Amino acid sequence: MKKLYFHLIYHLLRLIAWFPLPVLYFFSHISYFFIYYLIRYRKTVVFENLTHAFPEKSKTEIKQISRKFFRHFSDSGFESIKILRMSQRELNRRFRFKNLEYFNELFDAGKSVVLVSAHQGNWEWMIDIQSKIKHKFLAIYKPLADPAFDLLMKNIREKFANGGGLVAMNDIYKTLLTHRQSKIKTATWFLADQSPPREYPFWAEFMNRETPFFTGPARIAKKLDQPVVFMQIRKIKRGYYEAEFSMLVKDPRNFTEEEIAKQYITKIEECIREQPEYWLWSHRRWKHQRG
Repeated sequence: MKKLYFHLIYHLLRLIAWFPLPVLYFFSHISYFFIYYLIRYRKTVVFENLTHAFPEKSKTEIKQISRKFFRHFSDSGFESIKILRMSQRELNRRFRFKNLEYFNELFDAGKSVVLVSAHQGNWEWMIDIQSKIKHKFLAIYKPLADPAFDLLMKNIREKFANGGGLVAMNDIYKTLLTHRQSKIKTATWFLADQSPPREYPFWAEFMNRETPFFTGPARIAKKLDQPVVFMQIRKIKRGYYEAEFSMLVKDPRNFTEEEIAKQYITKIEECIREQPEYWLWSHRRWKHQRG
């Protein structure tokens, strides 16, 4: 039954993905109207998050950012579906990478890499990075509760894997140790702004509120001596993005886990403030309070 459910959804989305992006953006306009005005999907959460994050902004400004967010949120959903029928050539035209030389330099130096970023822009479209770097690219993900949708997302995210792929959050350390023993240099991607699972080992000031963070990226970097590279995804215009890389921590042995974590937390906040409408404000990021 689950396989049948998956195939029905998968082929329906492939049918939708057959349409060119301009047509999908027309559907996105309709979707935005339903989500924002009728369903009001997490509208209160978005308003509350934005108000806390930008206390200096007026209600009018908060409303403008929220509308832009929901438009982008709708667009990115259809853009993710489009991957099912998007060619590598079209993806390369619409999603460009900047400063990839960091990976080549580290690879030649025999170093694996911890790559961190935020839920900013369209992170799903960076899946073709494996064809641009020498490292084996691994993306950390949290398996979805619904097996059919979990399989669907894996199909989307691994379309251009080319030898890389997804690794469940709980399996990452063991996976990296195995690759290390086999002398395979890896680039492991963490979306470092998401809520930590179960325990909240580290709290930091983030967007004007104390926020729990999962220190997995910092812990991996410290234990396995892997430099930390940060990726900022900017939306250039509708349907076009750019990922820019910067060296965050070249020698993690000289820092504590907390110091490493603070560096990528600070960087994430800078990215959000640069293009606030493209961060995932609908996420209940501050549902937990310290103590």
